[in-house]
Amino acid sequence: METTKTQLKGFLNKCREVRNCKFIMATTKIKDLLKAIVNSADLYELFNTVAANFDYVAAKQTCFVEAEGGYGNCKLVLPDTIGDRLAFIFCLLVEFDRNDINFNAFLQTYYPKDGSYYASYQLFCDEVIGSLEVIICDIYAAELAEGEHPEALSAPVTQAQLPPANPPHAPKAQSAKIAASVNTVCMFIESEKESVESSGLNAEEKEAARTILESLTAAVRAGDAQNIKALICGYNYLVTSTEFVSDTLSALFEALGDLVGSL
Repeated sequence: METTKTQLKGFLNKCREVRNCKFIMATTKIKDLLKAIVNSADLYELFNTVAANFDYVAAKQTCFVEAEGGYGNCKLVLPDTIGDRLAFIFCLLVEFDRNDINFNAFLQTYYPKDGSYYASYQLFCDEVIGSLEVIICDIYAAELAEGEHPEALSAPVTQAQLPPANPPHAPKAQSAKIAASVNTVCMFIESEKESVESSGLNAEEKEAARTILESLTAAVRAGDAQNIKALICGYNYLVTSTEFVSDTLSALFEALGDLVGSL
């Protein structure tokens, strides 16, 4: 059975593989990195804990900085605190893995560099993956051997920002799973909203869909299972009556079903 140290080193190796691989292999290596998190009990618990009260949808509005007035470059600004930064990076990588965010388009938008995907990818790896490595090494310094700590490649973080190893009110494993499920559902709802806006639905139908989806987000964050069920029925009726079926609808309903079953 693998020890914590072995799992952590395996994770750090996956981070390095992401940073050192050819651009064409990036999404495959990101998938492997996410698997390394799932396969480590310590890392899985850590990422679930930091995601427990993290609003990824709101964070994207702050972290994805758009160019003002069509001038200058868009940029990605990572959250300041370690917990939020870990949660944001994890959710971002999940969106790349699911292709909810097209990785190539993301790089060219937020890490433009001489029109080269390779150069953009290196900038992304230095900031995002490098930051992930540094934080994990800081948190698990005692478990890792000397020489494992990479050079800091992103905005500095302090020890005071680190989540305690055993927080006094840390959520139980089930609560952490629910929190992670809530974030997943909310991401799907945002994707559904975008599909609605770009659809051929008329203005009244779009407004009805927006109202239901916004109410659904509130119910999901409140953990209101009965209201979630009612809103699912309402949205299902709208879908049936308008014959509008988005590419993410099936995944949204499946995620909602899983969440309701766990509440």
